[in-house]
Amino acid sequence: MGMNIKIVCVGKLKEKYFKDGIAEYAKRMTRFAKVKIVEVADEKAPESLSPAQEEQVKETEGQRILSKIKDKEYVYVLAIKGKERTSEEFAKEIQDLGTYGHSDVTFVIGGSLGTSPAVNQRADQLISFGKFTLPHQLMRLVLIEQIYRAFMINSGSPYHK
Repeated sequence: MGMNIKIVCVGKLKEKYFKDGIAEYAKRMTRFAKVKIVEVADEKAPESLSPAQEEQVKETEGQRILSKIKDKEYVYVLAIKGKERTSEEFAKEIQDLGTYGHSDVTFVIGGSLGTSPAVNQRADQLISFGKFTLPHQLMRLVLIEQIYRAFMINSGSPYHK
């Protein structure tokens, strides 16, 4: 039984080089899992938003994200405050999810302001890729590479080294 991996992200990916990289990893992953990338619209967020307006942006984007997640899905939300893992630890988690019948695994990448409290509450896990701030377009590529790496580690492939 294969896994279904879904990546829900805020905003459109425009850069061809990011799209190409993501498509390459998605293609490589087909032997391990079905991969689906779901984009939801982002809210215009000018620099000068008040904290209340920022919350509103996250709330609106959050509702769009949550509308794409079903009850049975196991959800990772990318968050600076999330737990950092090594690639090996992450691979083991993915393997365990499969073993314990969580075949639908969803990853959420919020917009430039982050994710709403409601989205974070829906998360089964908050995951962090370190304290660097990365553009969320690049984050998609980093995330899909790490998911691919996890499957390669679990299959005993030398790719990881």
